[in-house]
Amino acid sequence: MLGAWERSTRLGSKRASPVERRVRRRGILPGTTPAPSLRMSTSAYKRLDTWQQSMNLVEHCYRASANFPRHELYGLTGQLRRAAVSIPSNVAEGSCRRNTKVYANHVAISLGSHGELETCIELAFRLGFLAANERDALEQRTASVGRLLSGLHRSLEEKIEREAIRPSRT
Repeated sequence: MLGAWERSTRLGSKRASPVERRVRRRGILPGTTPAPSLRMSTSAYKRLDTWQQSMNLVEHCYRASANFPRHELYGLTGQLRRAAVSIPSNVAEGSCRRNTKVYANHVAISLGSHGELETCIELAFRLGFLAANERDALEQRTASVGRLLSGLHRSLEEKIEREAIRPSRT
């Protein structure tokens, strides 16, 4: 048996507000599935080679930094890991904003994190926390991600220029 509140808020009930009925029909209430168009557009970044390769880089950084000294946990270890995580996170966030200028800005932030990561890797090597072969492997993967980020940023900047040139429809 339904209580008074449940009866008053059921879909199609005369007491449920029109907004409430629309929200329920679109399937975005907690415990329901979002509409397919929403689900597909928010995870488009997962198909980007840039995002996929930067996620692999994050995993590699976590494995490499697992052997850093314990006293560096909140120092270089944390800094290196945060810089690495920031790269795919900003690509994903920018992609989900659905605005080319904002997306380009987030990719630019990822490029900054990329530079920070390169610095942390070099510092870890100089302090003896990374072996030369591990540093080389990380640097190779980091350089690859950097090229992908630069290409993505260049592509977004070109798209912004094309959108600015296109005559407005008024």
